[in-house]
Amino acid sequence: MKALLSLLFLHAFLQAETPNILLILADDLGYGDVSCYQSESKIPTPHIDQLAREGMRFTDAHSPCTVCTPTRYSLLTGQMGFRIPRGGTVFAGAGGPSLIASERLTLPEMLREKNYRTACFGKWHIGLTFRDQQGKAIHSSSPEAIQFVDYTRRIEGGPIDHGFDQFYGTACCPTTDWLYAFIDGDRIPVPPTKQLDRSKLPKHPYSEDCRPGSIAENFPMQEVDMVFLAKSQAFLRSHTKDHPSKPFFLFHSAQAVHLPSFAAPPFQGKSQAGPHGDFILQLDWIVGELMKTLAEIGEADNTIVIFTSDNGPEIASAIHMRADHQHDPAHPWRGIKRDQWEGGHRVPLIVRWPSKIKARQTCDQLISQTDLMATIAAVIGAELPEHAAEDSFNMLPAWLGTADQPIRPYLITQAFSAQHLAIRRGNWKYLDHPGSGGNNYEKNPELRKYHRPDSTPAQLYDLATDPGETKNLLTVKPEIAKELKFLLENSKASGRSR
Repeated sequence: MKALLSLLFLHAFLQAETPNILLILADDLGYGDVSCYQSESKIPTPHIDQLAREGMRFTDAHSPCTVCTPTRYSLLTGQMGFRIPRGGTVFAGAGGPSLIASERLTLPEMLREKNYRTACFGKWHIGLTFRDQQGKAIHSSSPEAIQFVDYTRRIEGGPIDHGFDQFYGTACCPTTDWLYAFIDGDRIPVPPTKQLDRSKLPKHPYSEDCRPGSIAENFPMQEVDMVFLAKSQAFLRSHTKDHPSKPFFLFHSAQAVHLPSFAAPPFQGKSQAGPHGDFILQLDWIVGELMKTLAEIGEADNTIVIFTSDNGPEIASAIHMRADHQHDPAHPWRGIKRDQWEGGHRVPLIVRWPSKIKARQTCDQLISQTDLMATIAAVIGAELPEHAAEDSFNMLPAWLGTADQPIRPYLITQAFSAQHLAIRRGNWKYLDHPGSGGNNYEKNPELRKYHRPDSTPAQLYDLATDPGETKNLLTVKPEIAKELKFLLENSKASGRSR
C-alpha cells in the first residue's frame, strides 16, 4: 500500500503541469572544458555553471558512443547504435540514408504524441537521402557526391521525417565537410554554388578540420552558431505567442565546439585561452542567451533544461590546449574523442528543473544519454513500447533525488567502431578490445607520448582505485573480466539492456 501511495503521489506531482523541454547538445565538449567540472579550467563558463547551481550536475554521465553520429542516433531513439546496421557510421556531405528506421519511435515523436510542439535547430548528422536529377538516391559521403545533388528535390530521412515539426540546420558537421549550406525543413533553399575560399578564414591549430567544399551565399562560416541561436530564440518567442496551450521540445544542436574553432567576431581573443577557448566561451554565452529567452517568455521555471555533449574532446583540441594553455579538456580522465577510455565518453550532464529538482545537487548515478527517452517518458506519462528505447533507463528518481540505490545495472559504451564495445558494472569497466578502440596512439605522432604499450586482447579497470585507467587488471582479476564479458555478450544477443 505504501508503495502504491508513493507512485500515486509521484504521478500527481509530475502531472501538476506539463513541462517544456530544452535539450542543448554541445559538440566535442570535454568533461574538463566546463569550469563546474574542473576547477582548474582556463576557460570561464559562468552560464553553464549557473545551470549547475540551479539544478543537478551528474558526475558519471556518458555519451553512448565516442563519436557523434552513433551518439545522436542513440540519444534520439534510446537504442545503442551498435545494434543496428551501419551503427558505427559517421556521415559527411550527402551521406545517408538516415540511421533511424521509419518504424523506430524517436524522442520527438513520443513527445509529439503527448501534444508537444517539436523543433530542432543545428547539426543533424544521423544521415539523409539526397537525390540526383533522375531521382536516384546518392547516399555518399565523398566530396564529389554533392556535385550531383538536385537541390530542388525534397531531402528524405531528416528531422521532419522523425518527429520534428521544424528544422533548420545542417546535414553533418556545419563547418567541417564539403556541404556548406542550411537545410530549412526538408529542403536547401539556398544551394551551395561556389567553392569555399579558405584563405579568408582564420588560420590556427584548431582550424585544420575545415575541408574544401561548396558553400551557399547565406552560410557564414564564423557565425553558424549565431544563426542556430537566432532560430531557437525565434521558435521560443513564437511558440509562446502562437501555441500557448502546447508544451514545447526544443533540441538545440550546437556546432560548438567541434573543430574548426571559428568563434564569431565578438568572442575572438576574449577567453585568453586561444581560438578554441574563445569557441567554448561563445558556447557558454549561447547557453546564457537561451536561458534569458526562457525567462523573457515566462517559461524558465516550467522548462526542463538539459545540457550535455556528444562525446569527448578532439585530438587537436586536447593536444594544443594542454601544450599552449595548460588546459586539459578531458581532465581528469584518460582518453579523448574516439577512445573507449573515460575521456572519450564521460561528459558533462546538467539538468535544471526548478519546480522539481532542488538547486545545487550533484549526482553520481551511472547514467547514459540513452536514458533521456525513458526518463522523459516518465515525466510526461508516456508508455514506451517493448520494441523501443531498448537501452534507456528511467532516471527520474535520480533527477528528483529519491533514488537510494543504483538504477542502471550496467552501462555499454561504443567506441569509434561498432565492434569496439565496453561494459561498466559498478566500478568495474571491461573493454572488449585492445587499445583505445579509436585513435591510434602508436602511429599518431601527436598522441604517441600518451601511448602505453599493452599486448593483452582486452582490458579491465577498477575505476574506484584507478580512475585514470592505468592498470589493466585483466590477468589479475580474470573472473571479473569473464563475468563482464558474459554480461556484454548476453546484452548483445538479447538486443537490449533495459
